[in-house]
Amino acid sequence: MLKKDFWYDLPKELIAQEPAEPRDSARLLVLDRKDDSICHDVFSNLTDYLKPGDLLVVNNSKVLPARIVGVKQPTGAVCELLLLRQVKGDQWECLAKPGKRMQPGTVVSFGDGSLTAVVDETREDGNKYVTFRYDTETLYEKLDEFGKMPLPPYITKQLEDQSQYQTVYAKELGSAAAPTAGLHFTPALMERIKAMGVDIAELTLHVGLGTFRPVKEDDIADHKMHTERYIITEDVAEKIRTAKAEGRRVIAVGTTSCRTLEAVTAKYGEIRACSGETDIFLYPGVELKCIDGLITNFHLPESTLIMLVSAFYGYDKTMAAYKVAVEEKYRFFSFGDAMFIQ
Repeated sequence: MLKKDFWYDLPKELIAQEPAEPRDSARLLVLDRKDDSICHDVFSNLTDYLKPGDLLVVNNSKVLPARIVGVKQPTGAVCELLLLRQVKGDQWECLAKPGKRMQPGTVVSFGDGSLTAVVDETREDGNKYVTFRYDTETLYEKLDEFGKMPLPPYITKQLEDQSQYQTVYAKELGSAAAPTAGLHFTPALMERIKAMGVDIAELTLHVGLGTFRPVKEDDIADHKMHTERYIITEDVAEKIRTAKAEGRRVIAVGTTSCRTLEAVTAKYGEIRACSGETDIFLYPGVELKCIDGLITNFHLPESTLIMLVSAFYGYDKTMAAYKVAVEEKYRFFSFGDAMFIQ
């Protein structure tokens, strides 16, 4: 298939600039794979579409406030680092702006000077290896003090509250972007879901900025996916295996949970306790073997994420659903509305 097959026209005003308040007041487009029905609802009514015995699999990765703005020493020129992943110890791979002016040996100071960074090397892709120095026990404390959430470029409004870009079940620090399908859940909704007999399992996949990387190749099969690190514990693996064995639905909350489940199933033939990195690319023609349902947001045209949805729901039906969503003025992308494909 071609990249252009996944294009759709989206009016700019439908790109959500802030989350719904309360979170579960976002709209929900419910798509049924068995009878091809389409239902319009709100996310707080998700329980109307779940069944006792269902297993929701969520991604508990927590977003780092990884965008930090400082000054170059000794010139005082303003520059920015975006932490992508920990290399070893206090050395991190970062995006740098302006990259050309931050050559190896460059020292950057942040805030009151209690956090500094030294550029160690420039990689082939332009990213930097940077070593941080700080006066606290961990770097994370300094990021909490000086950092901002690494919002995607299509969100131009600053957050009033950093927690708006975290799921209510976020625990494991390490993501450069939020697993946004989970942003719609509230603690009260989670309790209602559990009370109706739906189980919840938490895995971890640390979302990289590669999730926003555009597909450049015309033939999508030629696209090289970014890698992301995942962890599945034994108790979670057992929950998923049991649900599959008993014929209960396994529903992935978000494309990140979906990618993790499908990557592990493709590797081992079942869900096992494991950790590693995956660069799995799910697109029409690739069979999804683990999930029975998917809760997800509305994704960018020509993105790997809309291709993943098409792999699960079918290309024609996915593009038709997006057309309906535009016509019905759903809100799109990270802070937008949701769909539940069952």
